[in-house]
Amino acid sequence: MELIQHTPDLSRYLAADEAIDHEHPVVRETAARLAEGVADSYAYARAAYEFVRDTIPHSQDSGDPRVTWRASDVLRLRTGVCHAKAHALAALLRAEDIPAALCYQRLTHDEEIGGHVVHGLVAVRFNGAWHRQDARGGVPGSGARFSLAGERLAFPVDPEANEMDYPVLYAEPHPVVLNALKAAPDRPRLWKTLPTAL
Repeated sequence: MELIQHTPDLSRYLAADEAIDHEHPVVRETAARLAEGVADSYAYARAAYEFVRDTIPHSQDSGDPRVTWRASDVLRLRTGVCHAKAHALAALLRAEDIPAALCYQRLTHDEEIGGHVVHGLVAVRFNGAWHRQDARGGVPGSGARFSLAGERLAFPVDPEANEMDYPVLYAEPHPVVLNALKAAPDRPRLWKTLPTAL
């Protein structure tokens, strides 16, 4: 699948916004700590990915009712759904001048709710190309890991189940995703109101 930038201006994928608030002290301090002792930007990107994947529980898995959407809050409260974790990873990457985009999949929702749900990913730019990463974590046997040599995502899409990869790379969170996160009073409600498609 060819990934398509929503905007041709690469500097937009380094910018701060209300969700990817990489100028916030919590993001800056976390980035500085992760950057200590790493050899290069690739090693930093992998460390940031593993930090978000492994130390910030997905709130559906942990049962945490809080909804986070701003990167600094995700890092401070250590909780979030896939979209929130993607915002945190994008902020940590951009804090160290690594272009990061938000991208999405349409996957089958859980058995309780059924239908489909939009899943959030991050794409990181190295060597003139974009590489999608899934920092969701908490999926036994998924093998999701940081990779520039072939995707290692948590969920492969099943076209027969009407699942799909969206090819567009966004500099800011997609409005339907961000609006759902902002509007939800708690995570159980969010789980029922996440967008089903873009």
